[in-house]
Amino acid sequence: MGPSSQFERSLHRGHPLTRDLDQVLVQTEGLWEELRGQRLFVTGGTGFLGCWLLESFIWANQKLSLGASAVVLTRRAAAFRNRFPYLANHPSVELLEGDVRSFDFPSGHYSHVIHAATEAPTKDLDDKPLLKFDTMVKGTERVLEFARQSGVRKLLLTSSGAVYGKQPPELTHIAETYLGSPETTNPKWVNGEGKRASEMLCALYAAQYGLEPKIARCFSFVGPYLQLDFHYAIGSFIRNALQGQRIQAHGDGSPYRSYLYASDLATWLWTILVRGQSCRAYNVGSENGVTIGELATLVSGAVSPKVDVEIRRPRTTKGPAERYVPSTQRAQVELGLRESMDLPHAIEQTLDWYTAVRSDTAVSR
Repeated sequence: MGPSSQFERSLHRGHPLTRDLDQVLVQTEGLWEELRGQRLFVTGGTGFLGCWLLESFIWANQKLSLGASAVVLTRRAAAFRNRFPYLANHPSVELLEGDVRSFDFPSGHYSHVIHAATEAPTKDLDDKPLLKFDTMVKGTERVLEFARQSGVRKLLLTSSGAVYGKQPPELTHIAETYLGSPETTNPKWVNGEGKRASEMLCALYAAQYGLEPKIARCFSFVGPYLQLDFHYAIGSFIRNALQGQRIQAHGDGSPYRSYLYASDLATWLWTILVRGQSCRAYNVGSENGVTIGELATLVSGAVSPKVDVEIRRPRTTKGPAERYVPSTQRAQVELGLRESMDLPHAIEQTLDWYTAVRSDTAVSR
């Protein structure tokens, strides 16, 4: 039995995600009336962001009797049903199988579109930058064309902090007004360039067809559904801690990152979709930066007994450390958004969720 089916059972006995979803509902009070009786189209519903959007949508739909529904594009409907049966089989959710670059447009009226799809992260994806770029750019154009033909006004694009390129060391927090960019001749920046092109397509469709695209530049996150088998530091550290293994930071532990908890992420994305300004980008993330070494220590201290931490390389360079930390003043001032959970508690909540899933799975066997 997978995580979502376990979640479906545990909703009735105080599972940590229940509190998270109630918190989202409190923080998004007043937004949901716009979605009452409406139908949404969602891409990327099987990923970390998408699962949280679906969880919070289903929760609000049930709690507020919205009578809303969502059509979710997925490349492999059967695999999605197998992994997340609670989400995939919920009566307010309908799956549409297809490739985001070429899917057949579903018929009927839609009020909102959320475009959160990208090429699914895999360990060999770095060897397929053309596929990643093609998926982002052609997929965004296809989704925008669907929105235009369906008469949709509001569309949310989940972009990325990678659009800024490398954060200058003199900037402790990078704001939306920074006009830097990725290195256009370096394939490692394909994600940033793909998202920049996607943002431009949104602006072009807004200018020519009157769409109202909202842009969320997403940074780094932590919470239930976080992928633990990829090379992102926090997922790897949590996986090692859950397995009682030594946490290894493969570099010197000096780079700064920040992590927004998943329930805050869902709150911010729904708020930007409904209340954000058209063609205005909003950074989505935490302003509270920590070094990778500090992050490893936090994760180690969140399990009992603690696991060892190993920093693989001593620091050999002088000067400011690398940073990937956003300024979120625009979202705070214009939309009233706040970070409601600090990183230590966010890590504990994530560990609790995975521990509960593992325990429930063992009992059900």
